[in-house]
Amino acid sequence: METVTVVGLGKIGLPLAAVIANSGYFNVIGADSNEKVVETANKGISHIQNEPGLEELLYNAWKTGTFRATTVTAKAVSQSDVVVVIVPVLVKEDGKINYEFIDAAVEDIGKGIRKGTLVIFETTLPAGDTRNRFGKRIEEISGLQLGTDFHLGYSPERVYSNRIIQDLSNYPKIVSGDNEKSLELVKSFYKRALNCDILPVSNLETAEFTKVAESVYRDVNIALANELAVFADSLGVNMKEVIHAANSQPFSHLHYPGVGVGGHCIPVYPYFFINKGLKKGLVHLSREVNDHMAKYAVDQVERILGSLQDQNILILGLSFRENVKETTKSSALLLADKLKQRGAIVYVDDPLYSSEEIAAFQVLPYSEAIREKIDAIILQAFHDQYKNFPFDHFPNCRMVLDGRNQLDKKKIEDLGMKYRGIGVQ
Repeated sequence: METVTVVGLGKIGLPLAAVIANSGYFNVIGADSNEKVVETANKGISHIQNEPGLEELLYNAWKTGTFRATTVTAKAVSQSDVVVVIVPVLVKEDGKINYEFIDAAVEDIGKGIRKGTLVIFETTLPAGDTRNRFGKRIEEISGLQLGTDFHLGYSPERVYSNRIIQDLSNYPKIVSGDNEKSLELVKSFYKRALNCDILPVSNLETAEFTKVAESVYRDVNIALANELAVFADSLGVNMKEVIHAANSQPFSHLHYPGVGVGGHCIPVYPYFFINKGLKKGLVHLSREVNDHMAKYAVDQVERILGSLQDQNILILGLSFRENVKETTKSSALLLADKLKQRGAIVYVDDPLYSSEEIAAFQVLPYSEAIREKIDAIILQAFHDQYKNFPFDHFPNCRMVLDGRNQLDKKKIEDLGMKYRGIGVQ
């Protein structure tokens, strides 16, 4: 069987490696700089929770010997026919792209690569980076010629946390190569590795642009929903009802408003266009609208409570979205900052995090001991555990802001609390 190295064993890389290792065609080496991740993976244990099917797949691959892990990427690459790169590219506070981790991975790939290797990038990238930044760098380090001595492909990950295994087989795999031969190699690899539909595009840049465009589409349309929700509030119109009615027409696809947009993808990838020279317009404005929603939510709380000075506010959900343990760009952090700027005392509850993990974000972990002190509650991430949240345990809470429009308004108001949603009064 051929050997595949998957570089990056994070939330997407480890499930991808496990699926490939169970395909029946490949032995897989998982490469990661985190020693703890490698140590647990080499015992058949996943460091990622709440990913259905992953634990079983990883254990089976470990038990049958089709998967092992290492921290020495260059050596793993030197033993491989295919290298798949799924190392994160981040965005700094000023919106500039941070290539630190993926640049380091590419250095190791260049040191270990052998003739005939196929290198595929799955990390979401600005258009042109696969060829011009990483392909050229591998050439420089290895002395091998791109397109002749080694082959280059780009196939963006398109999966969603909590259903990655399912998405890997259900979504068409967009594939591209630096030339026709590379494209054929990429198509053949994914057909065997994932047994999914293959959607080839004409070049690397088209595939890169496509993935960013998917995320930008969502950011822009969420911004539209948020802007309309704020306007609906001013007119006393229920935005949930509007969306249900409007989307009964097949050409209307209104998204849902919320207290903000978080995660590795939607609030990050628009900057891959912005930093490449996209003129100021909808993409820029959408980022401003969506990041502004935290301030808008705090404004709604202040309208009910009056001054927020020394008011005890509880945020439900540290994660950026429901049922995922991830805080990247979480609206909870924006909410906490806005609340503290107005003098509020901020508590955070999240069943996925320990008190120590929550305290690391400079907020107070919530405990039952202080429930009678809470003046207002903001739902930020609607985890399953919040579906039956005991609002009746908060006798002095005066309002609930439903940042995801998921709660039962009548039940909350029957407790004598004011209810506010996003576009829902």
